[in-house]
Amino acid sequence: MLKKITRRSLLKKSALATAAGALYLNFPYPLFGEGSGTKTPVVLIRDENVMDKTRKFNPGVMKEMLNQAIIRLTNTKNAGEAWKKLIHPDDVVGIKSNVWSYLPTPKELEMAIKEGVMSAGVPEERLSIRDRGLLDDPIFTDGTALINVRPMRTHDWSGVGSLIKNYITFVRKPSDYHPDTCADLATLWKLPFVEGKTRLNILVMITPLFNGVGPHHYNKKYTWEYKGLLVGFDPVAVDSVGIQILQQKRREYFEEDRPIKPPVKHIFLADTRHNLGTADPGKIDLIKLGWDKDILV
Repeated sequence: MLKKITRRSLLKKSALATAAGALYLNFPYPLFGEGSGTKTPVVLIRDENVMDKTRKFNPGVMKEMLNQAIIRLTNTKNAGEAWKKLIHPDDVVGIKSNVWSYLPTPKELEMAIKEGVMSAGVPEERLSIRDRGLLDDPIFTDGTALINVRPMRTHDWSGVGSLIKNYITFVRKPSDYHPDTCADLATLWKLPFVEGKTRLNILVMITPLFNGVGPHHYNKKYTWEYKGLLVGFDPVAVDSVGIQILQQKRREYFEEDRPIKPPVKHIFLADTRHNLGTADPGKIDLIKLGWDKDILV
């Protein structure tokens, strides 16, 4: 950040942003995008050039993928219009990333999001990118907007670590959410720091982890170069599509139907128990852009 900001000044900015942005930034998901009928839109965009053979990311391609996804999602003509539809100049924006050492949110994607937010008129001092220490950062606790971004991976406690689970660092004691294979993770989205603030969800499907044992398991052989991003307003719908892709990859790799363990119940309960979003694939309008080789969905 360029300069230190006080909680008082931040709260003042937050109030202004809430008043200014309420009229056009709180549409229901289907109204925001280009979905068919009442279906929830999710954009899957892939580009075979997003990284090279050493898995080094191409920043320009990453940024273009993100921008093309939000242009389609917001039904706008260019990236500038799209970001301004998502973010208001008076917003205070927290970009909720993920720092898991084996498969973190790519820095190139974080920078692309940051540039997009700033292009909408938000100065750098009213923007923060982090995963840990959210409750000690006034931009996250008192801000007006969140962008949720993390890689997809299997997880020993919840089946997968994906967008719904990414907000678990908004609590001091994450283990409170572990019972029953993390069935009620969707309640994180009702926390006062979170509820109603998420403008965009980005599930990173560049090199997803599709199999593992233990909460911190990682083996490169269980990742693959899918080279995609899943983008949407509804975290449940985006996670649901991500699960479909992971399950299909597991069928292909193991040559049998091998469900993720433990069962990924929290995503479907986010829909049926907590009304956070749409998990039913039949109610999701999946919009596919770009490279389609071995798309799996």
